[in-house]
Amino acid sequence: MQSRSVIQAEKVSLTFQTNDGPVHALKDVDLAIDKGDFVSFIGPSGCGKTTFLRTIAALERPTSGAVIVNGLDADEARRARAYGYVFQAPGLYPWRTIAGNISLPLEIMGFSKGDRKERIDRVLDLVELSGFAGKFPWQLSGGMQQRASIARALAFDADILLMDEPFGALDEIVRDRLNQAVLALWRKTGKTIGFVTHSIPEAVYLSTKIVVMSPRPGRITRVIESPLPPERPLEIRDTPEFIEIAQQVREGLREGHSYD
Repeated sequence: MQSRSVIQAEKVSLTFQTNDGPVHALKDVDLAIDKGDFVSFIGPSGCGKTTFLRTIAALERPTSGAVIVNGLDADEARRARAYGYVFQAPGLYPWRTIAGNISLPLEIMGFSKGDRKERIDRVLDLVELSGFAGKFPWQLSGGMQQRASIARALAFDADILLMDEPFGALDEIVRDRLNQAVLALWRKTGKTIGFVTHSIPEAVYLSTKIVVMSPRPGRITRVIESPLPPERPLEIRDTPEFIEIAQQVREGLREGHSYD
């Protein structure tokens, strides 16, 4: 039977060489992410969550082990435009309109003007920013800027979306709304999403699978499958099922500190 995994990490270790000596960021990480999964990575600061996401995206190269994306090694998958990547900060160019920012990767990839316009209109509608195409980033709130960044990552319609703590700098009210928006986007598009977060409630609310990581060197201490339904109002956070999953995440985080 053919594997449904679209991302496969096999014994991935990564060591950075610095002036102060080697930094062991990841050690023997094994993980399979299936098509359509929403996978959150959670752990203490410096545990390798972002490093692992960047390894999937071929922005970092493992010291040993392998990352396979859509049957290709990570670097080949990057060249094949297998994923969109959303960074912690929106990274929008202030001299370009929102449409111009979304258009930039499409221009680089050689899409026609008509195709670019159709894609920009579609992704702006997906992130509920229709009507803001002609605005500049400084005219938008922080949450709206981050939605524009997500739209840019969606514009060339990759099946995988990688998100590196995109809502960490936002206040709780805006964060709740964007969590709902991302969940709706995931249900509508069926994309596979990898999502880095420090927030236990955010990880539980969004995910079909929660990957708990240990302090450096980053290891996976627990992978928690969520039984929550795809439709998740914010009120689900008060249910016994939600609280039970959150407790499993806390236990996984405590286990991580038991490593030598």
